[in-house]
Amino acid sequence: MKAKTTLKKLSNYEVSSFCRQMALLIKAGISPAEGINILIQDSHDQSAIKLLDQISQVLMSGEKFHIALEMSGVFPDYLIHMVTIGEESGTLDTVMESLAEYYEREEAIQSSIKSAVSYPLIMVFMMFVVVLVLIIKVLPIFEQVFAQLGTNMSGFSQSLLNMGNALNKYSFVMIILLAVVVCLFIFFSVTTKGKEMFKGLLNKFKGTRKLIQELESARFASGMVLTLSSGMDTYEGLSLVNKIVETDEMKKKIEDCRKLLIDGDSFPEALEKANIFSSFYSQMISVGFKAGSMDTAMKQIAKRFEAETERKIYSLISILEPTLVIILSIIVGIILLSVILPLMGVMTTIG
Repeated sequence: MKAKTTLKKLSNYEVSSFCRQMALLIKAGISPAEGINILIQDSHDQSAIKLLDQISQVLMSGEKFHIALEMSGVFPDYLIHMVTIGEESGTLDTVMESLAEYYEREEAIQSSIKSAVSYPLIMVFMMFVVVLVLIIKVLPIFEQVFAQLGTNMSGFSQSLLNMGNALNKYSFVMIILLAVVVCLFIFFSVTTKGKEMFKGLLNKFKGTRKLIQELESARFASGMVLTLSSGMDTYEGLSLVNKIVETDEMKKKIEDCRKLLIDGDSFPEALEKANIFSSFYSQMISVGFKAGSMDTAMKQIAKRFEAETERKIYSLISILEPTLVIILSIIVGIILLSVILPLMGVMTTIG
């Protein structure tokens, strides 16, 4: 019977830190049970102590390490499966270290995606607020100036003013809309379902689709590094990695790769035919395959994909930043000119 838990799932960063600490302790010849007790003594976080204490109790009852992790209910299935393999093969320290590196890369990927998504959304929100302030607060001041001069505002500026008056009159509607926008932002950036929906939306655009594909390739390569370094055969490794990739397209490619392996193709050939990797990367795998170091070749590929996707994400942000600033400047300029130019005309006539 599995122990019930009210603890929340651990983040990639928390999983990575745990694996890194356990790898160091196990390499030093300390058993998992003793290692968990050491972590309890060093921890000052009550939720972490609660989790570690729960794991310790299961280990003290005689269960294996992977059972204790599974019963906690907060670790990913992929990690539990790999820890099981590590315990059975006697390479638990190596597996824990590889898992730490894997979840560090996952954290880096997630951080890059958040940066690419959050910054433009914040900029758009700020643009929206600035324009609202101009329409609701600034334009009425100009209206009073025009009234004192005995004239009216131009058609465009008057339309903006009327819209501002309507928004000001029904400000509760704006508050509700802003609340909805904030809720949607939280939904798409925090919840699992929201993230999946947002990635599906990004996958429909040509520019972002390529980036999503490269992120999935990096995730695939990182997962295969861990399975290969643990001594798992490629067919079983593909089955396990298929559970950690997120897009249906990559899942289908992995299934195609497994079928090609059954048909007798070598792993490098199957990767290229399934269109998981280009011929360049497949050739790297082929060299590693012949040299008996496929895990090393896959690790190099994973690093190249991660570096390339990070570069593209920051390039995208560097393009978006000045673009959004220019758009905001143009909008603000048009609004101000729509009232300043007529006002200058009136002042010239009076003069």
